[in-house]
Amino acid sequence: MDRWIVVVDDEAMSLTNAKNMLSEENMRVSCLRSGEDLLKFVEKNQPDLVLLDIIMPGMDGFETYDALRRFEDQAGRPHIPVIFLSGEHDSAVERQGLEIGASDFIRKPFNKEIIVRRIENTIINQKMIETLTEEAMIDNLTGFLNKSRGTERVSKLCGRKKGALMILDIDSFKLVNDLFGHETGDRVLKAFADIIRSNTRETDTISRIGGDEFMAFYEDLTEENAVASLTLRLNSQLTTEAAKLMGEDHGIPLGISIGVVMVPEHGRDYNALFAMADGALYSAKQNGKHGYCIYSQIKNGNTIDSEDPEDKLERIIRIIEERNDKQGALLLGVDSFALVYRFIMRFYKRYGGTAALLLLTLSLEEDTDNLKKLEITASFAAMVKKILRMSDIIMQNGSNSFFVLLTERTRAEVEGAIDRIEECWKSENTENAAIDYAYKYIDHTGEGRE
Repeated sequence: MDRWIVVVDDEAMSLTNAKNMLSEENMRVSCLRSGEDLLKFVEKNQPDLVLLDIIMPGMDGFETYDALRRFEDQAGRPHIPVIFLSGEHDSAVERQGLEIGASDFIRKPFNKEIIVRRIENTIINQKMIETLTEEAMIDNLTGFLNKSRGTERVSKLCGRKKGALMILDIDSFKLVNDLFGHETGDRVLKAFADIIRSNTRETDTISRIGGDEFMAFYEDLTEENAVASLTLRLNSQLTTEAAKLMGEDHGIPLGISIGVVMVPEHGRDYNALFAMADGALYSAKQNGKHGYCIYSQIKNGNTIDSEDPEDKLERIIRIIEERNDKQGALLLGVDSFALVYRFIMRFYKRYGGTAALLLLTLSLEEDTDNLKKLEITASFAAMVKKILRMSDIIMQNGSNSFFVLLTERTRAEVEGAIDRIEECWKSENTENAAIDYAYKYIDHTGEGRE
């Protein structure tokens, strides 16, 4: 057994007996004579278990136990399991020890087999509890604390530490899911988690609080130049990883926006501080994304709460818009396409409008390998996206077919768009992949219009 046991007892004979028994089982044993000695010891050490005598001069075992737990909670450290020791045959004392949270109770004089077995069982149970607790605290995708545990820990840090509370948001992340699918989105999130992890210290705390939103507390970080340097590194490294995952020409303006509030400069109340950091994040989004904003920079004279309604409207519009100035149609995933399609059809039915539903299918030769099929299909999708208007939307609904919604088109314009796609594909396609198509024209007269 490779265990580190601390025995706390004012009786020298009891310490000697315990040390001899446990050392014979290859346990590391540290002997202390008082509760005060134990509290000093755990400031710099983390043993596996404490054997704590109840009857001692000065601080008794119960008082020592309470002081130990207060210290661990204040320091944010896990609880060391404690087994009480007593030479008294008093069930009330034993019951009291277990009621306040001790792991077990052993009577003196020691029986070697009993004390060794109970120590081992207690440590094993504690490790199981810690594992289950950790699993309940951790976000499975990123390995960071989940929202509830992160909120709990950062709230405590805000109450006693100095540093920077940050909210980090991935700019334009929704486009990753829409254009490349949720699996790729998960890979981007994992990559970003690794990037944050490589830019944090053991004293820093990171939590995932939403789909693409994270919260961090960087202890002792109080200077703007450090925030600026961190923001630059995160953006640069995310750009590099995104290119590896989606290709150099993925076209999505991914980046990181960060809202920051310094602690305790603006207080220690977590809820108030979080709201400040959130407001700073909105400001960072408003001013071009891929950057940071510190709350103190917007606190005086330009607070979000003091904005005129027109300014507030403009800010909200800029936040929800994705900064994507690429030309051509919008390529969406199935869920997003369905939402947009249903909205447009309801709008046309009420107010009138013309559109066409177009199905484009590539006829690929049977002996074409899978990798080549993917390359041809990707090339075809890029070409169609480029040819069509920005008001058109595209959905890939099979390995080699695409469903297209052409908005505000006459029949002649729809057929003209199809002709341009065929002509362009003939000039670009070198794999003899023909296009099959079918379309349905829609002409709503706006019968529901008042």
